[in-house]
Amino acid sequence: MPNASKGCHLTIPVNHFLLSYDDLGEGNVPVIFLHGFPFDKSMWQGQLASLKTDYRVIACDIRGFGKSTDEVSSLSMDLFGEDLVAFMNTLHIKKAIVCGLSMGGFIALNAVQRFPDRFAALILCDTQCIADTAEIKTKRYKSIDAIAVNGVTDFNEGFLKKVFHADSFRDKKELVESLRKVVFANSPHIISMGLTALAERAETCSSLSGIRLPTLIICGRRDSVTPLAQSESMHTAIEGSVLHVIEDAGHVSNLEQPQLFNKHLLDFLSAL
Repeated sequence: MPNASKGCHLTIPVNHFLLSYDDLGEGNVPVIFLHGFPFDKSMWQGQLASLKTDYRVIACDIRGFGKSTDEVSSLSMDLFGEDLVAFMNTLHIKKAIVCGLSMGGFIALNAVQRFPDRFAALILCDTQCIADTAEIKTKRYKSIDAIAVNGVTDFNEGFLKKVFHADSFRDKKELVESLRKVVFANSPHIISMGLTALAERAETCSSLSGIRLPTLIICGRRDSVTPLAQSESMHTAIEGSVLHVIEDAGHVSNLEQPQLFNKHLLDFLSAL
């Protein structure tokens, strides 16, 4: 029954919620893409389009985000990691290559740490292994309090300002606008729950030296959310990992420089 249903905007019951996903192309070991906070699977459209002729590529909406509905559960990286493996089980996927950006990277690291035999390779994009500092945690909880009083507009606009390279606001207005729509499609509740999950996540740095998977790390040179220094330290800790730095990109390097990003992905996948 694997590959039974292919296409975009599919839904499947997983771990007590309905998970929305895109499943394109053919291949024995699929690449599963996990989006960042507070985005959805649409952020990976350019990667799916580029890779689907040679690989089976799957992008899913993380629980509560995009079309994956769940306005009830307490969200956490542990729960997201369990959702990923339950999703693989439901689709009869024994092993996958997991690619996560930002929060998607936190989930990928969580899952690889807990279920290492389920993954064939790891791709970490604009992410980090550290937990929140006390200062950042406090900031996140202040944002949650402000959202409860004033709504999400200030938080969302502030966040969008941080994720792009400065040039993108001038040269890639359509891209900025389309991501703004994705961010504002989230309910205030899910933004707050996501912030809580980020604030409460555990570090995964201490498990990096135990990773035995082929690992690709990609980071935008101007990423101010998960700075390049964090990618460099993960690269040092994960034996045999490959690091690519993308110029003229901030925190969403796959959207800002898709051709270069896709080239690094293809080079990595074809070498496996």
